[in-house]
Amino acid sequence: MSAPPALVCRGLIKRYGDVVAVNGLDLEVRRGECFGLLGPNGAGKTTTVEILEGLTRADAGDVEVLGERWTGDGIALRRRLGIQLQETRFPDKLRVGEVIALFRSFYPRGLDPEEALRRVSLQEKAGAFVRGLSGGQKQRLSLACALAGDPEVLFLDEPSTGLDPASRREIWDIVEDLKARGRTILLTTHYMEEAARLCDRVAIVDRGRLLSLGTPA
Repeated sequence: MSAPPALVCRGLIKRYGDVVAVNGLDLEVRRGECFGLLGPNGAGKTTTVEILEGLTRADAGDVEVLGERWTGDGIALRRRLGIQLQETRFPDKLRVGEVIALFRSFYPRGLDPEEALRRVSLQEKAGAFVRGLSGGQKQRLSLACALAGDPEVLFLDEPSTGLDPASRREIWDIVEDLKARGRTILLTTHYMEEAARLCDRVAIVDRGRLLSLGTPA
């Protein structure tokens, strides 16, 4: 019997007052693929991801993550996921090594902090203060924190937004390494170039609806 898809949502609906952020969305992410959610700002990408992550409750529809539904506190399921938010803020007075050690402590098992930093090429910054990092380095630290629990599924919400071209390519290289390691990745972006380079399949969404689904050209 084949394993169920990593992520499934059917008929997903989420409203904020009179605004329908997600409007009947159907998606299925296969295990081991990098799946892209592509669309403009306000398309419903982040809301969809937050529902899949168990951070936001849908108004209607079904959600399955690694064959399970979000019930109770969801701690056991959450430990199997890695989440990089669109903007993660770390205390400026902490050192890089302290940040990754803190995140690693949230999981009963996972990567050694040194290995997590190595995978994002930040091992030489372990003793540096967060306040001294560039924007690209902070984004890589955010990725390292998402990897701390050695997750089965990785959520990356606009991982390269706001970065210069060189830093963006560094993020892309890291994601490609994760793909080679067989990780399931759900990536949101509004960069077509990013989706074409990284994703096995791409869903284009706007106003909470699925417009098209397929392999990037």
